[in-house]
Amino acid sequence: MVVPVKPFVEVNQVSRQFGDLEAVSDVSFRVEKGTVFGLVGSDGAGKSTLLRMIATMIPPTSGSIRIDGLDVVTRKTEIKRLIGYMPQRFGLYQDLTVDENLDFFMDIFGIFKEERRKRRERYLGFSNLLPFVDRLAGNLSGGMKQKLGLACVLVHEPQVLILDEPTNGVDPVSRQEFWEILAEMKRGGMTILVSTAYLDEGEKCDRLALMHRSRILDLASPADIRSSFPNLEEAMIQRIQEVDRELIHDRFNH
Repeated sequence: MVVPVKPFVEVNQVSRQFGDLEAVSDVSFRVEKGTVFGLVGSDGAGKSTLLRMIATMIPPTSGSIRIDGLDVVTRKTEIKRLIGYMPQRFGLYQDLTVDENLDFFMDIFGIFKEERRKRRERYLGFSNLLPFVDRLAGNLSGGMKQKLGLACVLVHEPQVLILDEPTNGVDPVSRQEFWEILAEMKRGGMTILVSTAYLDEGEKCDRLALMHRSRILDLASPADIRSSFPNLEEAMIQRIQEVDRELIHDRFNH
């Protein structure tokens, strides 16, 4: 008998409104533990709003979100111990060094003594930042800032990592290094939710949700989404254009 795998993240019929604007509309999906779930789609599709709801930053207008069985609204304090969230503009302290930024986050999470030393070596080592521990964060390159941000998010060893376009505007080599760190985290059993503007990164995900106009249009593996197209980009453009044509048709026929 096959025992069904219990999802680690469950998003069930979630919507979010800001006044008259519906930023996310009736979205549902599940993410299994130890997998990478990607969000791709047009600008303004609702990806950031969806990730902020999962990260407990804003509540859904309707629907429910659970992480490890815990509701993100009613069990917010417990959820925060489980997650690491890195928004598009992560709040590094520009006038603190690499080491001081990491120390600050370890202070917040109550990591001290020998465990502090181990995690510093582990996460700055992963990020190739150990040679730059005395450099001010404000003097780091874009790619190094993102890796430091990731190290600060990982330092309390969350079970779920939530990343909102973490490599946007970062050079190709740094993007590759960033995803190598994510692959290492996945191998350790971490569950990762990531939005990305780069479809080569979408290919690295186990499952993808294609979002457009606040809804999920497709939810499948990258291979399944692009199965009848030359690549993921063609598949995504075609699907978005189809939906927009249908909307125009409906508008003119009502």
